[in-house]
Amino acid sequence: MEGTHSDPRFVDGKDAGALRTIGEVGSALGIRQHVLRYWEQQFPMLRPLKRSGGRRYYRPADVALLETIDRLVNREGYTLKGAKKALQGGLPEVAAPVAAEVRPQAPHNRVDEVPGEVIAQLKAIRARLAAALDL
Repeated sequence: MEGTHSDPRFVDGKDAGALRTIGEVGSALGIRQHVLRYWEQQFPMLRPLKRSGGRRYYRPADVALLETIDRLVNREGYTLKGAKKALQGGLPEVAAPVAAEVRPQAPHNRVDEVPGEVIAQLKAIRARLAAALDL
């Protein structure tokens, strides 16, 4: 069977173009099965074949898409919404991973070191939350 399998993550002896179960894909990519199912709901372009009993079979293109989603979300810091936009071609190069956007410029360890405008914004948020709870 040498030469029939080009993907080293799958060591099951199947052909490289063979359909894979959710368990096989999850093990090969290091992604838990419930996460794969959730991503199916969040990414409409991810549609594995479903057979009787709801058993999922992933095509090689599905596996490649899952790898891309995993890279965007778990390594590059995209939100699921951002990753979906990126996959649909809707994100310009200007968009950066969310992790870079929320990283503060300089760490603040004490309240008196926080800029006044940040404190004002936080107080406004607290007031809106309090008002919402009073409804």
